[in-house]
Amino acid sequence: MRRSTRLPLEVLAPYVLELGPPAPGQTAPLFDWRAIFGNDNPVEIEVGSGKGLFLLTAALAQPGVNFLGIEIVRKYQLFTATRMAKRSLRNVRVSCADARALLRERVRPASVQAVHVYFPDPWWKKRHHKRRVFTADFVASIERVLVPGGRLSAATDVESYFHVMADLVRAQPGLREQPGSEPQTPANDVGYLTNFERKAQLVGKQVYRIGAERVGFTMPRTI
Repeated sequence: MRRSTRLPLEVLAPYVLELGPPAPGQTAPLFDWRAIFGNDNPVEIEVGSGKGLFLLTAALAQPGVNFLGIEIVRKYQLFTATRMAKRSLRNVRVSCADARALLRERVRPASVQAVHVYFPDPWWKKRHHKRRVFTADFVASIERVLVPGGRLSAATDVESYFHVMADLVRAQPGLREQPGSEPQTPANDVGYLTNFERKAQLVGKQVYRIGAERVGFTMPRTI
């Protein structure tokens, strides 16, 4: 497989959402999706976008939807931005950040149509479980940012982690699980969500999926 040559940073700038530190004594501003994308189209977020296969497929299929990919590894952020730039997919931005903090601190309540979390790192050792992205606080952040009727879609090839994820979703009062709502095993390479899914399927590993819908939203009170 031919390696994609990364484009210069000045070419990637329209696809990269840089998050500078807030001014001294101030909190980081909340995202203004219209300012970021230049339109009022619905927004979907992928947590852990990796090399950008899901973002690429989704953005091509849904030009009327804006996508934000959050990736903690800088080289993968730029790899994904390069894939988007080569195809002029202006409905995608990629941020290099800790998704837990970004959802909690930068995304407005009820401003996102969907959140996608595909094949998060299971952090196998028990002492490393605190590094997992899927926690009660993380799921609460997803509930907060989703619009009423908004969707959470998640998948993993680790059964034990799936049960943790599913239990956390079921415990969140504003999320209603939707069994069977997730896509079935793809018929060809084009249908795979991520490179991890393709690899899992090639070696015969089971993929576990969970979907949920945002219900019963109440805007937080302001003072």
